[in-house]
Order: sequence, then structure tokens, then C-alpha cells
Amino acid sequence: MRAHALRADATLTLVALIWGSGFIAQKLGMDHMGPLAYTGLRYIIGVLMLLPFVLRARGRRRINRKTLVSGLLLGFCMVIAANAQQIGLVTTTVSRAGFITGLYVLIVPFIGLCVGHRFSFGHLAGAVLAAGGLYMLSGDISGGLRTGDLWVGLCALVWAFHVVIVAVAAPKADAIGLAFVQFAVVALITPILAFLFEEVSVQAVIEARWAVLYGGVFSIGLAFTLQIIGQRHAPPTHAAVIMSLESVFAAVFGVVLLAEKLSVPELIGCGLMFAGMLVSQAWPHKRTPAEKAELIDPVR
Repeated sequence: MRAHALRADATLTLVALIWGSGFIAQKLGMDHMGPLAYTGLRYIIGVLMLLPFVLRARGRRRINRKTLVSGLLLGFCMVIAANAQQIGLVTTTVSRAGFITGLYVLIVPFIGLCVGHRFSFGHLAGAVLAAGGLYMLSGDISGGLRTGDLWVGLCALVWAFHVVIVAVAAPKADAIGLAFVQFAVVALITPILAFLFEEVSVQAVIEARWAVLYGGVFSIGLAFTLQIIGQRHAPPTHAAVIMSLESVFAAVFGVVLLAEKLSVPELIGCGLMFAGMLVSQAWPHKRTPAEKAELIDPVR
């Protein structure tokens, strides 16, 4: 396996780890404010974090027309996915929402086909293993279909589109510019929704300040930028399998920091998800356009 592919896998694993740790911050932050306010503040911090790099590009155009269009698409995907999930959580359980959202790992391969990203049998097998592991990690998700499940299903679908759009845009775009634009879209729209549908107070922001800062700097500013960098040299299905480890890392951080306990089925689920990543990583696959470009221009 080429060095750039290993670096991409390591980068996306770090993304999953940061997002997994972000669940702890989200849980603590939402003890003091609603999900829309928490999300809006995190993305505002993400914008402020990247703004100096955008302004001090030293003659480089970080945001050209293609980057702007791709960033706008990604930003709207983020807004729809985040809010659909929150609406769904009103009438469904957290465990069901977590499982349904994670099903994006099975949707990505087929959306990717539409834009010329082929997947190997290993990628698909890894996705199936990851989905099975997520099912076991989610606990009891029995019961009939609920309205909330449909909303969360929309979240999974849109998030799958997000992963594929990143796969298409990342090799040709400046990572910081692309991340900045998508953050800006969410930072503009979500606070408006928060003021319309939630009670927002300065005191709540002060009480949740550390959770908001961690979420904004690490889960948003750092992790989503690293996602773009990592997906430059990772097929979208493979990237989705690795990033689905977010659920495993969230469970691990819950055990370490919140003294939560994992049952035997949940431990098996974690193992299946790691197995899915290994299968997806080890199985031979045809090079993506980004990988082919790397052979011609290894410095890019």
C-alpha cells in the first residue's frame, strides 16, 4: 500500500477519534442549551478558527469558483443532515438514531458509482461489517418504523452525499478554503434556526463554554478539515467505513470518561467495526483518480 494511502487512513482514523470524543462534549454542552444553538456556536468557532488562514493565503486563492460551489453544497448538506437528525430524535430513540445514521456507510458506495467512484468487494464487505457492528453497538432498536426514523434516514442519505461530494471536490480544492465555506453556511443558517425554535441565553453559553470550545475547535475546525485532506487519497466507501469508527471511539470515551459500561454484544459490535475497517483497507482495489494523479504528481 502506498504511503499516501496509509496517511489518508491514519488521518481519517484521527477524524473518527475526534468525532467520537466530541459526543462527550455534545452531551455536556446540551445539558445547558438546545442542539441548534450548540451546533451553531460550534460552526461559528470553526469559521473563526480557519479565517486567519483564509485571509493570509499569501497570494494563493484558497476559494475559487469550484471551491465555493462545492463548499456551498457541503454546507447545505450539513445543515439538512444535522437538523433532520435532531427532528428525528423527538420521536425516536438515541440508539435507533445512531444506527440509522450510521447506515450512510452502506449508501455511499452506490452514490459514489454515480460519479465514477468504483468500489471493490472488500470495500463493500467492510461496509456491511461496519453496519453489522453498529447494529450490535446500538443496543435495543426493536419496534416498528417511526416518523423520527424517516427523518434520521434523511440524515443518513444526506450525509452519504456529503462524503461523496468531498471525495469529488477534495483532490482539486484547497482543504482550508473548502472547509471554511461549508462551515460558514452552517454558521449563518443554524443560529437563525436556534433563535426561532429554541431559548438561547448568555448564561447558557457561559455554562457550556468548554464543551462548545472543544466541539468548535476539534470536532468542527480540525476534524472536518482533516476529513477533506484524508479523502483526497481514499475511495469514498473506504473513507466511510473508517469514519464510522466514530461510534466505537464514542463508546470508548464513554467508558473512560463517563464510567459507562459496554455489554458483550456491544464489545462484539466494536470488534466487527474494526474488522470492517481492516477488510476495507487490506482488499486490493483499483486506484481512484486522485491516486492516479498522485503517481504523476507525487508532491501535490
